[in-house]
Amino acid sequence: MKEKQIHASSAPKPVGLYPHARRVGNLLFLSGIGPRDPETNEVPGLKRTASGNFEHFDFAAQCHAVFENVKRVLEASGACWEDLVDITVFLTDMQRDFQTFNKIYSEYFPQGGPCRTTVGISALPTPIAIELKCIAVLSG
Repeated sequence: MKEKQIHASSAPKPVGLYPHARRVGNLLFLSGIGPRDPETNEVPGLKRTASGNFEHFDFAAQCHAVFENVKRVLEASGACWEDLVDITVFLTDMQRDFQTFNKIYSEYFPQGGPCRTTVGISALPTPIAIELKCIAVLSG
């Protein structure tokens, strides 16, 4: 089976040695995608003091940014939003953020969208509060 690694120049660089996505046959597997800004590497909605404490936190801004980054990787892979079939959501604070995520998710997928699993975790490798792991099915 033929496979292809995808590196999306319009998306934030991965924080490790892995591609943004890998296409195997008609399946497209996206690596974990976070909300970092592709140009500045900053986390939208997050401002820290010099000592590292949170000064400002806007989870909704991170949600919108993560969806935009997924869209960038899909487009670089020759895919589109409608090709998504499964999304795994990782939240660092399920109790605080789940309702906000559901509300924003419904804006991007008003008809229900792909299958979805949401997992509460204790941390991610950078100071982000959300990460998405996606699978898409491509035609042709």
